[in-house]
Amino acid sequence: MSEVAALREEVSAVNWYHSIDLGNGIVTPGTPVNRAMLEHGLPDLAGRSVLDIGAWDGFYSFVAEQRGARRVVALDHYAWLVDFTARNRYWAECDAAGILPDSARDLSEFAHPDTLPGRRGFDLAHRVLDSAVEPVVADFMDVGTTALGKFDVVMFLGVLYHVRDPLAALERVRAVTDGVAVIETEAIEVLGMPTASLLSFTEGAQLRHDHTNWFVPTRAALSGMCLAAGFTRVETRIGPPSGVAQLKGAVRRAAHAMRARRGASRLGTDVGLADTRFGTDVGLADIPFERYRITVHAFT
Repeated sequence: MSEVAALREEVSAVNWYHSIDLGNGIVTPGTPVNRAMLEHGLPDLAGRSVLDIGAWDGFYSFVAEQRGARRVVALDHYAWLVDFTARNRYWAECDAAGILPDSARDLSEFAHPDTLPGRRGFDLAHRVLDSAVEPVVADFMDVGTTALGKFDVVMFLGVLYHVRDPLAALERVRAVTDGVAVIETEAIEVLGMPTASLLSFTEGAQLRHDHTNWFVPTRAALSGMCLAAGFTRVETRIGPPSGVAQLKGAVRRAAHAMRARRGASRLGTDVGLADTRFGTDVGLADIPFERYRITVHAFT
């Protein structure tokens, strides 16, 4: 078997989150590359120290390295420790029973710190790319920020909505940032209220059918939390959808809610906010909002 064929076989045996170009025509089968993020979301990384919080397969860690960062640290714990197959099976059982999962089981019953099942992709890409990125297995919400040190650029991408205390998380990001933090997160825009400073609570897999998602901010709330965390200036690099997109989203959700209520009426049931716990938008559609991904740069 050729080296390329052997590598393809290794890649196929991994459950990838990121789509990473490993060369020789081999691209890992993860989520599509976020071109907007690559073109507009990152600062100049050449010659700078970079911390990638929640690195997972390491796509952005390797991007930082390829763009000339002098040092890159990839930090993760949940995505590297957890057996997602077992966890997802448990989640499906809970959803079928109409109950919320016990999140404590994620890092007890389903975590394997001895084998790091979720780091297989990172380790494979790290080896193939001959990378010098430094992996650190640690929970960012618990790790000592003084011991971790300070970095010119801190990437906090797709993590904020996974933490139970977003302000505390941003305070910790500020503690390790000596330059700029790149914060990318799911966000909401409330139609007609562009300056509303709100957090949407999304228990029960309302967001992307993921029970580890908790709070989704508006742009004003995200900016305000960054300033409250100690950053001096916040710059939006990738922002809210256009007004037209927001209107279309509001109409779509209103139509969905109306159909759901008609169906519930025929069944003699009452559909309301209580029915949104397990991944549906029924009831939430009454609020004219649009979800999108926002990226801001928060400066020290």
